Amino acid sequence: MTTSRVPAAVDALLTILGTAPALAEAAVVDGAPVTNLTARLRIHIGWQPGADTAVSLEQSWNGAGARTRDETFTIACYAEARDGGTDIKARRDEVFALVGVVEQALRATAEAPTAPTLNSTVLWAEVTAGNLAQSTAEGSVAGLAFTVSCRARI
Repeated sequence: MTTSRVPAAVDALLTILGTAPALAEAAVVDGAPVTNLTARLRIHIGWQPGADTAVSLEQSWNGAGARTRDETFTIACYAEARDGGTDIKARRDEVFALVGVVEQALRATAEAPTAPTLNSTVLWAEVTAGNLAQSTAEGSVAGLAFTVSCRARI
């Protein structure tokens, strides 16, 4: 018996985004940046700059009898677009497009009917919050910290 759906959900999110054709030019990273990560476009799963938590979760009994539990959790994520120029609008547009792809990947379609369930690892998942940061200190950079919220039954 599993004690949490978090590991399976994170793995499924990485798989879904890692195989998304619209993210072919972006690096999909498991966790924090690795040394020498030079990708101009990237999405981190389980990491946000300055945050100490990769996933925040809560569990409670589903009902009388203590047979199943409900679990809710949020996965910290971060998208970034960078360039050596000074066009911050272009970077902002790119980073919102990246998160838009994540949001679309979590919607059911005829080709991916289980997408909102992260391929049946959770009851549902959705993009729920975001914070935009921008800088032109070292070229133009736009970063969007966002969360993917999930609900599961264990």
